[in-house]
Amino acid sequence: MTETPLNSSPGEITRLLLRWKQGEPDAFDRLVPLVYPQLRRIATAYIRMEKDPGGLQATALVHEVYLRLTGRKRAALEDRAHFYAFAARVMRRILMDYARSGDTQKRGGGTEFVPLNEQIPWVQIGRESMVQLNRALDDLEAIDPQKARLVELRFFLGCTAEEAGEILQISKATVDREVKFAKGWLYRRIVGEPERPRGKP
Repeated sequence: MTETPLNSSPGEITRLLLRWKQGEPDAFDRLVPLVYPQLRRIATAYIRMEKDPGGLQATALVHEVYLRLTGRKRAALEDRAHFYAFAARVMRRILMDYARSGDTQKRGGGTEFVPLNEQIPWVQIGRESMVQLNRALDDLEAIDPQKARLVELRFFLGCTAEEAGEILQISKATVDREVKFAKGWLYRRIVGEPERPRGKP
């Protein structure tokens, strides 16, 4: 995909974010080409992390992308929040494309796969479990869109519970409760059995 210059569409990101927020179905697809190359670089670095993908601090990098794309010295909270939600969904798309592309086989049979996030070690970057997670998230979104958004923010973008709560304008306690439920639900869909507490047989 050809990169879009960072300063080529000042203000357009904010306008499309507003249209996406208002429910216009084509706004998301029009936003993707404007940010895909930058977010793909973040995702590529995320994939290459060998031990701690969360150490990438993807949220800080995405914030920088937002500032550069909009040409603003300061990001308004509402615009930034919606951009984070958008970026999390694009990161999910990028990682799904990667899992489906066959690139994992080209990297060699001795490759050590790492979890998407340490809180969900049963989903590994580049493995079939990523594709299964994507399908399960589609099903979860049909039942409870907020829980699906929280999974994207927490595990695809690497947001903290506080950051995810700020973006969705809910409390940290609600984030923790919703994510706990979503994790258990997704585990049952992907692994096929109830999730066990860590450290227990």
